[in-house]
Amino acid sequence: MHEEEYYEYAGFGQRFLAIIIDVIILGVCGSGVAMLFGGLFIGTAGGSAMLSDGEIGEGAMLVGVLLYLVFIFSMMVAGWLYFALQESSSKMATLGKRAVGIVVTDMEGNRISFARATGRYFGKMISGAIMYVGYIMAAFTEKKQALHDMIANSLVMKDH
Repeated sequence: MHEEEYYEYAGFGQRFLAIIIDVIILGVCGSGVAMLFGGLFIGTAGGSAMLSDGEIGEGAMLVGVLLYLVFIFSMMVAGWLYFALQESSSKMATLGKRAVGIVVTDMEGNRISFARATGRYFGKMISGAIMYVGYIMAAFTEKKQALHDMIANSLVMKDH
């Protein structure tokens, strides 16, 4: 257990920069996955996708829609695992958070569990769904907690 007074809460700017870095990392990885799925689509349906009148066939459309749904689902799972696994790890931070020198802790400054990190991740959906007010709260609350931090009973601290 750590003494809370020893740590400083991470500011809104640090948290914002960290999420930008994490979104870029996930976007680059997602682009690679999208290219893979695009290649699968072309390889699976590419040769027979066009009908004689130049229209895309129903089979190709179905394959495209299914691959798109698999891609979306895989990106959701990848995002969840990216955040939850790293924030519950011994590093206590995603790559973006590490880059700006902040960590995610419980209310006593200890590492959070995978379950708590999962709750924090899905709490971000609520933070974003209310016009990002849940995120903006971090700039105004006493412990600089966003709504998803409050939901998960967690803190984001400067890494000393």
